[in-house]
Amino acid sequence: MTLNFSAKIQFSSEKENSSIYHSINTDNDFYPENPTKTKISLDKEIVIELESSHLPHLRANLNSTLRLLQASYDTINSVKI
Repeated sequence: MTLNFSAKIQFSSEKENSSIYHSINTDNDFYPENPTKTKISLDKEIVIELESSHLPHLRANLNSTLRLLQASYDTINSVKI
C-alpha cells in the first residue's frame, strides 16, 4: 500500500499576485524531475497544490515553496515607493 500526502496553499495579495505567481512558477517550470507533483495556479489568488508519496519530499518542497513565496512578496514590497 502506497500513501499519498498532499498540501494546499492559498495566498492572496492585493496587487502582487501576478508578479509573485510568475516568480514562483518559473522555479517550478525549470525543475521537471521534482519528486513532488507541484501545481501552481492563479485566479483571484495563488493556489499551490503539492502531492507526493514520500512525506520528506513533500515537506522539503513545501518549505522551499513557502520561502520563495515569502521572498517574492518581501522583495516586491521592499521597493515600493
